[in-house]
Amino acid sequence: MEDGPEFEDLTKEAGALASRKKGQLHTEAASRLRSMILSGELPPGARLREVQLCDQLGVSRTPVREAFRTLAAERLVDLLPNRSVVVSELHAPDLEDLFLVFGSIEGLAAELACQRITEAEVGEIGRLLAEMIDFHGRQERAPYMRINQQIHRRTVEIAANPVLLSVWQSLIPRVERARALANLDTGRWTGALIEHTKMFTALASRDGALLAQLTRQHFLNSLPFLQARADRKG
Repeated sequence: MEDGPEFEDLTKEAGALASRKKGQLHTEAASRLRSMILSGELPPGARLREVQLCDQLGVSRTPVREAFRTLAAERLVDLLPNRSVVVSELHAPDLEDLFLVFGSIEGLAAELACQRITEAEVGEIGRLLAEMIDFHGRQERAPYMRINQQIHRRTVEIAANPVLLSVWQSLIPRVERARALANLDTGRWTGALIEHTKMFTALASRDGALLAQLTRQHFLNSLPFLQARADRKG
């Protein structure tokens, strides 16, 4: 008995579902590993053991290997010639270049956002800032960093420049990792929050020039704390 069109449709549907599930597992594995690296749970230089991670994440080797390739493209891990995978080291010269460029990108986004932001969006950013202040008061770094990134992302989105957003997205994994390390210093963490309150005041006032200046300085102010934790390899 020959298979009918109904059987062929079911086969295609099953294949599509399997493909979607495979892609979802890869995305989830990459997201979990990225979070572990950004939080410092997997520190620079740590070796990522495939079998151990499969057990920890509850997935097979294929999603983990694909996650390694994704994180390597984001420069969060290094794929070594002996097929081992390690969390990328932070190099002081690279950090200075990265924060100089990224600060300029967000500075431009800040100027554009001041031209376009609505009262509702000002209120949204204000509520996020209030949440961030609460998390700082409770010394909860992980949710603080999550809200921190939301504020930065929303500012870039409000700027409404797709090219700017694309460049920002390509650099954000490396920047978030470095920022999280800088905020391990209690003094820098508090200083960064104070800077955010000043930045919000400039945003609410639609003072693009001031906000751009404060934003660029916000990133540069983290450099001394990062350079103390990074190696000096050029």
